[in-house]
Amino acid sequence: MDLHTAAAFAVAALFIAGLVGSVVPWMPGPLLILAGAVLWAIVTDFARLGPGRLAILAALALVAFLLNFVVGAVGARRYGGSRWGVVGAIVGAVVGLFFGPLGLLVGPVAGAVLGEIAHGATPEGGLRAGVGALLGLLAGLVADLVIALAMIGLFLWWV
Repeated sequence: MDLHTAAAFAVAALFIAGLVGSVVPWMPGPLLILAGAVLWAIVTDFARLGPGRLAILAALALVAFLLNFVVGAVGARRYGGSRWGVVGAIVGAVVGLFFGPLGLLVGPVAGAVLGEIAHGATPEGGLRAGVGALLGLLAGLVADLVIALAMIGLFLWWV
């Protein structure tokens, strides 16, 4: 098997893992796709995938990464959460990183609820902000998948 064939298999594996990772909260899906693109660029001496195109893919991966932290807070805010609920959702997302996939799902919700209750909201108001954080998180997963598909589409179009 020559180098290009082996690289093509590795890139395909990274892209598949990236697609799975875009819907599993703790897997860095778009970053795996970016890694596959960088691998292909290196193997082909940057012939069709140069620094500019890699920068575009890196920017998309960065947007997807940042969205995962922000969307829970935005969802909490849209469902009536105060600044405390938004901060709680962000802190919950960061703390949830250390507890795997379930932590990333529960963290922003629990953070929003606890933030609202600490601010003096009723448990119902806190729960409403928590539901908003969960819906925001789910919207973020959809956005992650769309970005991952766009990255793969751009790669295939360019290569």
